[in-house]
Amino acid sequence: MSAISPAPHFSSASSRKIQNSVLPSRKINSSFRCEIMNPSSVPQNWTVDCVSSIDPIHIIIKPPSSFPLASTMNSSLKNSKRVCLFHCSEMRDLAERIAAESDAIELRSISWRAFEDGFPNLFISNAQGVRGQHVAFLASFSSPGVIFEQLSIIYALPKLFVSSFTLVLPFFPTGTSERMEDEGDVATAFTLARILSNIPISKGGPTNLVIFDIHALQERFYFGDNILPCFESGIPLLLNRLQQLPDSDNITVAFPDDGAWKRFHKQLQHFPMIVCAKVREGDQRIVRLKEGDPEGRHVVIVDDLVQSGGTLLECQLDDVRVFSFTACNLDNLLQTRQIVAKKVLAKHGAAKVSAYVTHGIFPNKSWEKFEHDDGAHPSTGMTYFWITDSCPQTVKQVKNKAPFEVISLAAAIASTLQV
Repeated sequence: MSAISPAPHFSSASSRKIQNSVLPSRKINSSFRCEIMNPSSVPQNWTVDCVSSIDPIHIIIKPPSSFPLASTMNSSLKNSKRVCLFHCSEMRDLAERIAAESDAIELRSISWRAFEDGFPNLFISNAQGVRGQHVAFLASFSSPGVIFEQLSIIYALPKLFVSSFTLVLPFFPTGTSERMEDEGDVATAFTLARILSNIPISKGGPTNLVIFDIHALQERFYFGDNILPCFESGIPLLLNRLQQLPDSDNITVAFPDDGAWKRFHKQLQHFPMIVCAKVREGDQRIVRLKEGDPEGRHVVIVDDLVQSGGTLLECQLDDVRVFSFTACNLDNLLQTRQIVAKKVLAKHGAAKVSAYVTHGIFPNKSWEKFEHDDGAHPSTGMTYFWITDSCPQTVKQVKNKAPFEVISLAAAIASTLQV
């Protein structure tokens, strides 16, 4: 029954009873019960208290204790942190999914225009309407060409007298460029971290920065004190998906190298584990099965990201324990380690091989090289390849294409915005 209901109707006998109870010199309390009918609900028994004095007569209508008053129904919404969510054009679909997760999240719009010379001509709709509000921006730095226009918005929003500002950047794109191995190398991850660290402070304090599965954990120390990085993970989403599989009791998790094991093994420790290792022998890179047994298991390779995966598809297995190649350099190995691990695992008797990465980058449509295994060819294809929607361009390309399956970050982001 809705909170706003038709007024109770009393019988004529009840009305006469109330009228006859009014005495000039006495205060009389009487009460009776009436039944309110609503076509869309069951009858509700209300209590009507009549308190009469000289003038006027006071009638107090009390609903049943279980009746859902408006204040009760909306208490959770009132207590929720209301957020105005802006987003870049690429993130429209994910932003709509986030808003669908909570009535306390409201989508706001930005006009992404450009001048004739190509420089951005931007407009924040109803800018005065966000004063005193909690504001968030969902970004996608998918290429250097889109970063400048989004940074312009990111720098402008905190200046609109907002209560707080949160930047959600699911994929930190320069994460693989955090090290300097030779003099002259530029750590662009540090450069981007410095740029984000200079976002203006809002009325509520420093900007909250939300990133999922940043590539190198040490990058958290690249950010300055003017920003509060919040590092989230997509692994809990993977766990939920694995529990839904019909062979969930036959899953073994594999890590392509020690780095991936260090990152994720604590979140997946209730699964049997396999760890691969890369070694160098002369001019060859060799991947060996370091520990664990894939025999007869559905093996799920877990990592934070995958890029091209290109030339390793043409490499061959030398023996049951060694995968070697000479045509690929170390950078290609780092980018395509999921494929290497897949072939090693298949050679060791894995019944199925699947993979999960939080960020599926796949430049130049390199995802096309991953074939679907129909259940009988784990050495040539994958049963599942799970990615999240942190990279929206990839999501559009692999939609409804096996073995790919997209796990959305929407619920996780919505929950983080409520903190």
